[in-house]
Amino acid sequence: MLKMTTDTHRHGVPSNLVPLFSGLGAFVLTIGMVLAFFISQLLGIYIAGKLVLPAEKNATMSDIFFFGSNEGTVVSLSIVVGCVFITLLSVCIIRLKGGHTRQYLRLKPFSRLVGIKMVGLLLLFMIGSQVLTYFLDETPLSFVDPLYQSVSSVWLLVFAMVIAAPLYEELVFRGILWTAIAERFPVTPYSEHRGAVVASIVTSLIFAVIHVQYGIYEISTIAVLALIFCYARVKSGSLLLPIILHIVNNAAAMLQYLAQVT
Repeated sequence: MLKMTTDTHRHGVPSNLVPLFSGLGAFVLTIGMVLAFFISQLLGIYIAGKLVLPAEKNATMSDIFFFGSNEGTVVSLSIVVGCVFITLLSVCIIRLKGGHTRQYLRLKPFSRLVGIKMVGLLLLFMIGSQVLTYFLDETPLSFVDPLYQSVSSVWLLVFAMVIAAPLYEELVFRGILWTAIAERFPVTPYSEHRGAVVASIVTSLIFAVIHVQYGIYEISTIAVLALIFCYARVKSGSLLLPIILHIVNNAAAMLQYLAQVT
């Protein structure tokens, strides 16, 4: 990436602007975006189910959710639908509050050196996680099996899980929610990191818990991974780096899965 330009922002939080959300507003936004996250998935499954599932499996809404939730093509398309829905919703919320989308989400270039360091940190995490997974005899990607076996195109599944999912997950958790929480804590000489720390802990815990398809071990691992993404957000001052790291992580996991099943 290009070298990060200097500005008046510290730790990825606008320091010279009035916060878009009050304390209550940030709380309501957090609850609302989590609900929107799940609603977008349900909406995506319904739309994709109506388009993909045979007539006998999409007769009713309950049929669509029952048969579609484990059908690879339906789930893949639902992720893409969710990505579009969440992106449009986030942009609309920021604009309705009078904010600038690119500035508020910190969609800006970052330092190559910071990027290299964070990729190195991610690789260390991935190696450590792989070793721990092996010794604990865990199978974190077992939920992918029915999706892989039923998807019409493996490339559709790869696109959904490696590109679309990281995009809208980062947009929500290291983007709009992270900034809304962090900006509630003004940067001072005595507490310059407080907003970043609070935002990172809150969003990482929520991000881990919403991955209901995993077990306790996997959720714990996801929480640590989320903190790494938050650290990248802080160090780079940009949302682009967490997005790239998330894509790299998911791509590595998918490649490993495909190597095992083919």
